[in-house]
Amino acid sequence: MAELPADASALMSAALEGILYGFSVLMFIGTMWALTYKRRMRDVNRPITMVAVLLLLVSTVHMVIGIVRVENGLVKYRDTWRGGPAAFFADVTEETYVIKHGLFIFQTVLVDGVMIYRCYVLWQSVQVVIIPILLWCSIVATGIRAVYGNSQVTANPEDVFAADVKEWIMAFIVSSLTTNLLCSGLLVYRVWKLERRVSKVRASKSTVMAIVRVLVDAVVLYSVMLFAFLFCFITENSGESILSDIVVPIISITFYMVLIRITISCRHYIPTVGTRTTEGMELGNVQQYPVKPSEIHLSQFTPDDSTSAYKVMTLGRKADHR
Repeated sequence: MAELPADASALMSAALEGILYGFSVLMFIGTMWALTYKRRMRDVNRPITMVAVLLLLVSTVHMVIGIVRVENGLVKYRDTWRGGPAAFFADVTEETYVIKHGLFIFQTVLVDGVMIYRCYVLWQSVQVVIIPILLWCSIVATGIRAVYGNSQVTANPEDVFAADVKEWIMAFIVSSLTTNLLCSGLLVYRVWKLERRVSKVRASKSTVMAIVRVLVDAVVLYSVMLFAFLFCFITENSGESILSDIVVPIISITFYMVLIRITISCRHYIPTVGTRTTEGMELGNVQQYPVKPSEIHLSQFTPDDSTSAYKVMTLGRKADHR
């Protein structure tokens, strides 16, 4: 099967990225609504809001650079670039190519860092996140080296699968994939474990399994994309140029998806709980319900007929889980 020419790949990736970018903008609007609806400004989760805004800015700049790149290759340098548009889009040293991949690296580092932070807050243990932190350092190092290597290629710059650059890019993908799978596994296991401890004394419907499903959905979506990306490099398939563009809005979409669904779940089942609790759920923060080595504090939710809501009643007992 013949591979897609570089100029055709550029057009296809620009079209697909535009569609996904539009969807990510809608998801961003939903995220801002979920984070700010019926909340005072001081109660808004500022760190997560900043991350969401930063992801939108990265996606927007990446989209704009992609449009400029298409215009340069098909119009501005169509007749002056040696080899024509196909050679332009295949050149890994071209300025817009390097900038776009630099943005992808930055976005991956940012989101993986947030994932590790959530894992740390939920477990409250540095030992648990030592391996993810080392993997994150690997993501940073291999990502920077891959982008730098692309910008410095002198021999055969039209070949993104050149031996040196290919190895660094594959190491970057593997590091990111491993980090996401490991952190997601730790998060899901911790949430499931806490759910088992309190399920026997809780009277209301739990949001915990909904959170688990959200995390699983997000990691599956992102992991499938990374697996496809890795497969393209292993087989030296030109589809990597398309995936490298559409993965940027997909990362934003998965991040927004988790925030929206967790926030809505918390408000649907626990509408009278203070906003700080919802913020804790958004960050994976369980400090509102401390878990100590020898005890956990439980809350019981009982229906209130006058408000059709659930109110929190603190139980004057502790559950020993040893």
